[in-house]
Amino acid sequence: MRTGVGSPRPVGNLPGEVTSFVGRRREVAQAVRLLRRARLLTLTGVAGVGKTRLALRVAVRTREAFPDGVWLVELAALTDEKLLAPTVADALGIHHQQGQRSTTQTLADYLADKRLLLVLDNCEHLLDPCAVLTSRLLRATTGVRILATSRQALGTAGEHLLEVPPLPVPDLGQPVIPRALTRGEAVRLFAERAALARPGFAVDAGNRATVVRICHRLDGIPLAIELAALRVRAMPVAEILIGLDDYLGFLSTGSRVAVPRAQTLRAAIDWSFALCSSLEQQLWARASVFAGGFDLDAAEVVCGGMGIACEDVFDLVAGLVDKSVLTVVPDETDVRARYRMLEAIRQHGQERLASSGHLMVVRARHRDHYRQLVMRARPEWLGPNELPWITVLRREHANLRAALEFCLTEPGQARAGLEITAALRHHWVRFCTHGEGRYWLDRALELDPEPSPQRANALWVDGHLALLQADLVTARSLLEQARVLAHRLGDESVLAYTTLCFGVAAFFQNDLHHAVTLLEDALARHQELDDPPGVWLGLIYLTLATAVLGDPDRAVALGEKCLALCDSRGASSSRTYALAVLSLGRWLSGDRQEACRLIRDGIPAALRIGDWWVVAHYLETLAWIAGADGLHTRAARLLGAAHAIWRSAGTPSSGPRYLASIHDRCQQHALSVLGNEQFTAAFRHGARFTLDQAIEYALEDTSDRTAT
Repeated sequence: MRTGVGSPRPVGNLPGEVTSFVGRRREVAQAVRLLRRARLLTLTGVAGVGKTRLALRVAVRTREAFPDGVWLVELAALTDEKLLAPTVADALGIHHQQGQRSTTQTLADYLADKRLLLVLDNCEHLLDPCAVLTSRLLRATTGVRILATSRQALGTAGEHLLEVPPLPVPDLGQPVIPRALTRGEAVRLFAERAALARPGFAVDAGNRATVVRICHRLDGIPLAIELAALRVRAMPVAEILIGLDDYLGFLSTGSRVAVPRAQTLRAAIDWSFALCSSLEQQLWARASVFAGGFDLDAAEVVCGGMGIACEDVFDLVAGLVDKSVLTVVPDETDVRARYRMLEAIRQHGQERLASSGHLMVVRARHRDHYRQLVMRARPEWLGPNELPWITVLRREHANLRAALEFCLTEPGQARAGLEITAALRHHWVRFCTHGEGRYWLDRALELDPEPSPQRANALWVDGHLALLQADLVTARSLLEQARVLAHRLGDESVLAYTTLCFGVAAFFQNDLHHAVTLLEDALARHQELDDPPGVWLGLIYLTLATAVLGDPDRAVALGEKCLALCDSRGASSSRTYALAVLSLGRWLSGDRQEACRLIRDGIPAALRIGDWWVVAHYLETLAWIAGADGLHTRAARLLGAAHAIWRSAGTPSSGPRYLASIHDRCQQHALSVLGNEQFTAAFRHGARFTLDQAIEYALEDTSDRTAT
């Protein structure tokens, strides 16, 4: 399911450009030509040469050829190759739930009929995994093309390479034409970035030769030129050249061989580091522990202390922004500034942090900050702040991964990993990242086998996620371990959740009467414990089970209780689930009009959250309603639209197993009325809807339609 509208708004997730794109006309044209005939194109080159900017420009230039979008996957912060496929899936907005299939297979299935461009940025530290994944995806698809950036080739069959050279620099002896003072892409880049740093700066006849020498000294490497250009805020270009000569001269001392370009960039970054104050240098090094960016609160907690006063952190961050060590991340939805480092600068900071002797302390602070963040979020579920916290945790996903990796690679830290990943259970479920949640839980449980409350809690959460992946055998084993340990510890909360999950397992296996008995027991336990999230989850599953069992009136009563619970607590995200199950009960009880009203009420909130499972559930129910009303073409189109979203949510294309019988009846009835050809055409039409088109179609008023 594409997430843009039919024409004017581009489909995909490309970021906007915050600075001008200078030059590269030849390279852009070459890359565009290569992408027309190559399904895998890798842009190679040294760090800082501009591979990412070039890839993004090429992606923008070619996006009209890809109706299903152009999608950027940022890999710089990813350290665990096992999370490569989930990271790609996450960027595409598709999620893996099925235990029998790998995430790579889920990706391949989803992309099978898509025409889109994947931009894999910064592959050099994941060469083999990227080669395997790209080969698999390209073999499984016909309309997918991949544009990768890497310091080295991926080395896979069919890969085309385009080396990104430094920007051309004018010959030092070339005569200067007054109207062409900024001729040469390197000089023009310096001029534009210097003018941003010091408004009014211009390359003129008096300084052009010096600027050209600076660009020569920096080998035309864009990142190095940008760092040098920023210095015009504090010194004339002649002093910039002297400073560069000192650093580059040191690198080439004793050798007649030219300085390698990689060392040229390192020298430029070293010089930028040297021009920072001592406190700015320390902050630069400490901030390199962040993955995917950070805000000021995180900087104060993680980077403050050990010589840096917390009240000074803001000024130090501002100083690093001025020096382009940090960049402000544009985000229309974020009310607070967010910062990040380019990868070459971050790696430099990590080297400095390691040599400072503070690496482990800062990494532990980073872990502790994000553990506290997760713990602050946990009691907010089923409350008025759940939606903001969903956004926060989504934004901090890379930092959460980094914190968990620290827990599971450093001795004696696994229990903290158990605590963090279990506390993220709502995060794993709401974004259908069940597989990743299980990955962290399985690792932590293996590393910390000692009985503890944290282990008992992690076991049931792992079991619940396994259930949602239809891995019932593993789920039952984990839940039984959780039940035994909870009995031993006297943990009534874990006992209530394990009972609930055993009820869900029975429901998924169509043992409906036993499921209802267990779910009723679990609901009573959660009510006695005064645990609103547990009560909510019990009501959700009990509503579904009684509806499928054939007791729609009771399902409606339970669904109404669930909705009232959400409304009483201001839980706008959880409310969308209550509306989904209640609308099913209302329709099965014969109240078509109220079922449609509930769905129309829930769709806007589900879209804001990006909860595609709920959106698909709404469309599926509307398809059944249309079929029951005799609107079989509409039913087929809505089934097709739901099919596309179910796939993006990692769910079987006919929806969850417990809805299969209703889905199949609707589909078979439409097939019998329309015939195979007409049904297939309508179904495919719906499956090709963009998300906006699907929602617009779903919300149409059909009260005066005649049967078709």
